[in-house]
Amino acid sequence: MLFQTAATRAAKEEIMRSYNFENVMEGVHSAGCVQPYIQGFVEILLNKGYSLLCTRDYARSAAHLGRWMGNHGLETKDLTEQHIKKFCRHKCRCSGVCAAGRQPSQRYVRRVRRFVDYLRQIGILPVNSIAAVPGDSHSLDEYRNWMQRQCGLAERTISRYDRLVTEMLPQLGGDPSLYDASLVRGVLLDHVRGKGTVYAKSYVTALRSYLKYLSGTGQCKPGLNRAVPTIPQWKLSDLPRYLAPEDVERVIDACDLNKPHGIRDQAILLLLARLGLRAGDIVSMCLDDLNWEAGTLKVYGKNRKEVILPLAQDAGDAVLRYLVEARPTTDIDRVFLCANAPIRPLARSATVSSVVMLALRRAGIVDPPSCGAHLLRHSAATAMIRSGISYDAIATMLRHQSADMTAYYAKVDVELLLQVAQPWPEDVSC
Repeated sequence: MLFQTAATRAAKEEIMRSYNFENVMEGVHSAGCVQPYIQGFVEILLNKGYSLLCTRDYARSAAHLGRWMGNHGLETKDLTEQHIKKFCRHKCRCSGVCAAGRQPSQRYVRRVRRFVDYLRQIGILPVNSIAAVPGDSHSLDEYRNWMQRQCGLAERTISRYDRLVTEMLPQLGGDPSLYDASLVRGVLLDHVRGKGTVYAKSYVTALRSYLKYLSGTGQCKPGLNRAVPTIPQWKLSDLPRYLAPEDVERVIDACDLNKPHGIRDQAILLLLARLGLRAGDIVSMCLDDLNWEAGTLKVYGKNRKEVILPLAQDAGDAVLRYLVEARPTTDIDRVFLCANAPIRPLARSATVSSVVMLALRRAGIVDPPSCGAHLLRHSAATAMIRSGISYDAIATMLRHQSADMTAYYAKVDVELLLQVAQPWPEDVSC
């Protein structure tokens, strides 16, 4: 067998943990006021499946914070968010740290913040509330409920709009009754200046949605959402970015099936390439969405529209192999989980795009048209078009809300375009 059983693997890991626990704590010395809490922090990380080396790095980062606090005369109960930010920016001269004279890296900062979160969980530090713009907290709570109940938006879309509106709120102000067209345009332009078209359009859509909510509830002037400027872009002006069928197969075959994450990645790639799924479909896929008897997969499109798709044979086999051989034993109902500890679902769509990007590198595909998960969705649609599948069937498979989106792929149907192309008119004499 390629992999040990879960029980054998767990027993081996338990032996390794008990045998090497002191090695983990070996580099933790003179941690000052946080010394009594590091061992409990280490035990929690080990129980969650973190490797010994990774846990040791977490412990040493926590000890570094303790020594820095000692140098500044701080006790554990005195630690605030301002102190943590100051620690993250300091050019290290602390004893026992190799990278003297440098600021802590982003990874180092995440480890320290993980330890601070642990101190909050055990009651050593108070749970700090997230700083918000005065007067906006209730408004955003109601705005989120409005997006969910009235608009039927997906949770990831609600989170994105919430994040973008939160970024703009300090400039907009806490009193929507004072908003006017000049303010709205100025705030938007400040946030999108120098950004790409797709990035800028996200801000436009989020701001329009928020102003539509405020207008509908009588909190701002009616119709203010129409004051948001449009980002210029010709509709469906570019060509679909896709891979040739043989390149798609190279990407799928590039996964290392001798490793658990390789089995997981191949299952993800096959679902993207055979069914044209979006990255968000992979992230939100649950075990109950798979109907093995009927050979179908339930996915949710935009506006939470439920669609039943046929599960391709090779994609289904790959998912089943992942569930049986490589997926960690857990009560989490999501299908695809992170390969590194702690065991948790994939956090966001960018994680799926990273899987595709790494597979492209392993397959040796140089300069692909794009590197995200949508590349395989476009490739699947293009292959279906060239196979003669009807546009209605493709629209159903891809869950397009508009026929224009499916017609977008007609640009790559060269044979059909040749049939409808008109000859260039000859020069006519006067």
